[in-house]
Amino acid sequence: MDRTAQLTARRADRDIAYDPPPDDALHLRAAGVLEANWTGASTVPSRSLYPHQWSWDSAFIAIGLRHVSPLRAQTELETLLDAQWGDGRIPHIVFNPSVPLDAYFPSPDFWRSSTAGQSAGAPRTVQTSGIVQPPVHALAAWLVHCADPGLSRARGFLARTYPRLAAWHRYLLHRRDLGGAGLASVVHPWEQGMDNSPCWDAPLSRVTPTPARSFRRADLAHGAPEDRPTDLDYGRYVRLATDYRDGGYADGTGDFAVEDPAFNALLIASEHALARIAQELGATGTARHARAERLTAALIARMWDPAEGMFFCRDVRGDGPGGELIPERSVSGLIPLLLPKLPRDIATTLVRTMSGPHFGLGGTTRLVPSYDLLGEAFEPHRYWRGPAWFNTSWLLERGLRLHGERGRADALRRAILHTADASGFAEYVNPYTVEACGATNFGWTAALTLDLLHDHPSWDTNGIKELKGGNRG
Repeated sequence: MDRTAQLTARRADRDIAYDPPPDDALHLRAAGVLEANWTGASTVPSRSLYPHQWSWDSAFIAIGLRHVSPLRAQTELETLLDAQWGDGRIPHIVFNPSVPLDAYFPSPDFWRSSTAGQSAGAPRTVQTSGIVQPPVHALAAWLVHCADPGLSRARGFLARTYPRLAAWHRYLLHRRDLGGAGLASVVHPWEQGMDNSPCWDAPLSRVTPTPARSFRRADLAHGAPEDRPTDLDYGRYVRLATDYRDGGYADGTGDFAVEDPAFNALLIASEHALARIAQELGATGTARHARAERLTAALIARMWDPAEGMFFCRDVRGDGPGGELIPERSVSGLIPLLLPKLPRDIATTLVRTMSGPHFGLGGTTRLVPSYDLLGEAFEPHRYWRGPAWFNTSWLLERGLRLHGERGRADALRRAILHTADASGFAEYVNPYTVEACGATNFGWTAALTLDLLHDHPSWDTNGIKELKGGNRG
């Protein structure tokens, strides 16, 4: 029996023996993680490994928090938006000044946001990073509003957040349109959220790394080295961030610029959400829905590969007019399944790819791996180079449900809940064995567990779910 078959058999044995807890018990455990990670104004992803506020983490955490406390979910997003820069960007980290500088690297004294970011409108009263993360925020804001519309209206939640979210989208659609096709580019692997993906290997090869001896990695004090990025990769990350900082955080000048399918799919989903928010506030959302449809068409034109059956990242700095596709199969290339206006044939093909040998969902894997199981760079434990993550599986569960794949969506939902519970709400897991990797008691894992427990969504034609029934607690 080969290794894959052995792992599949062992996994099947565990599934038979697993006795799922009552939903109330899992709810209490997941809510307890968020309570333990709550700082009074926001939620840290992990008390040990990530002791500050992270941008897309907070968006996913708010989606789950709405089932525990809609007020705290609103506060989570408001705290993040209070750190927004004048040019509209939402920074990927908001630093807690009470946390020692050596608890996380790069720390505030590396980013120097209030000085190096002065021309871009960085806030003076709080320290942040200078890069961004995927734009899940408008989608999160709409879902949080739906959890308790009365509270949201009484606090003016959407009225206060809408202008900030609109400015965030303007920044991405204008300052970050580095490929000239209307889509947003990321200028650092950390911005896409899937930091260590093999998709970045080719564009990063152009970057001269900072010597490892010139910085100290705090992540290795809390995570196994075999689970984390290598020193060579980290040196390149540091070089890119240093050059971006020293250039005053101006966009379009660096060696790294990539159009990513997941980043842009989340921007499109959030455009649809902004349209709903505009309608709630008494305006029309027609223009935003139309923009989302144009962006969907651009995403297909720029990144869809019908022969391979998935979307690929585009290296804007690559050879040829408009750059070149990066031929690495990543979970990012499946995430556009969550888009409502995706042509049926593309959605059907993505489902087939997800279930096929490269990702193995429902066969060799229970959650969607972050990278091609058959790829040369696949590593089942190393950060974004193979492990399965809960936020990407949550997004794909939504996409499957949206496009009528109810059976597959139900199976993935059960697998997410099972694995979150069995792994201690792990940051990520081995896609074959579902062994916990990274941190445990991880914020978005607990939050999205709550969302799947309490919200069995019926996605409408715009990909935004309507809340059915009341919120919990």
